[in-house]
Amino acid sequence: MLLGLAIGDALGNTSESLNPGERGARHGEIRDYLANRHARGHRVGLPSDDTQLAFWTLEHLLERGRIIPEQLAQKFCSRQIFGIGTTVSAFVNKFQGGHRWYEASQRSAGNGALMRIAPVVIPHIGSPSAALWEDTILAGALTHNDASSIAACVAFVAILWDLLAMSKPPPPDWWLDRYCACARTVEGNPQLHLRTPLLAFTGPIWRLIDTHVRQALHQDLTVAQACDRWYSGAFLLETVPSALFILARHGNDPEEAMVRAVNDTRDNDTIAAIVGAAVGALHGRDHLPQRWISALTGRTSSDDDGRIYDLIRAAKEKWGPWLPESP
Repeated sequence: MLLGLAIGDALGNTSESLNPGERGARHGEIRDYLANRHARGHRVGLPSDDTQLAFWTLEHLLERGRIIPEQLAQKFCSRQIFGIGTTVSAFVNKFQGGHRWYEASQRSAGNGALMRIAPVVIPHIGSPSAALWEDTILAGALTHNDASSIAACVAFVAILWDLLAMSKPPPPDWWLDRYCACARTVEGNPQLHLRTPLLAFTGPIWRLIDTHVRQALHQDLTVAQACDRWYSGAFLLETVPSALFILARHGNDPEEAMVRAVNDTRDNDTIAAIVGAAVGALHGRDHLPQRWISALTGRTSSDDDGRIYDLIRAAKEKWGPWLPESP
């Protein structure tokens, strides 16, 4: 799960600023790491904020056992964040300015909380309880105190929980059904607006998924065609439909799911990180391409090669043998 998240981020972040058409014209179809200027042009996997914040969350959980918002905020705000998003940047500025975490938290439906939420599952697998949902809500609301963001975090954690126990991929509609069932009562009925003229929609994320994403799936659209309808950017009304559509279409094939996320979406590193966490949870390490694992630096900063592997190994030692073997 965590390896898939880091790989998806690293595959996408070197072409994040391009829309799918520009990306394809410049690079063709991306199926491996691109040359990275931060690694002297080598084709290796480096982190952006998706990997950093997810693994710093895991680091915090290893230290504290639960989400302690003020302490997690201190961790986020004391380190350099690569490609920091506008919401997290505003949070950092307020927190560093002397506000408490709940005062610094932003009313934002951006994808910066969802992208890092996967690690909160790990301490609870061996001892399931309602504490999982407390940690999920606190981890997300730390920076994004918004009903749509919190609902997305809760629903995705529920999906990851189910995937970790599955022995085969679920049917395509399951991804949409499961999200809507978990998110509907948490999100409620906010009036969010799509930013594209291609699809007129106003309402909550779960309703867009239950209607337009389901329609696109049953129309057998490609990922590029479907994601173009709702724009596939960093707004959760774009990110969540894109990730779920990719998983519904390609969740049985981890490599193709991540390749489609990297090539066919606008905020491709975050969408690929979310998709990567899901297919990693479902299929396990052995079904992620070895070439991607071998070329992943495992950093959470500019010079801590292998750090994510150390954290995964520590999590296995702390919370039990149910975790997959670490590299």
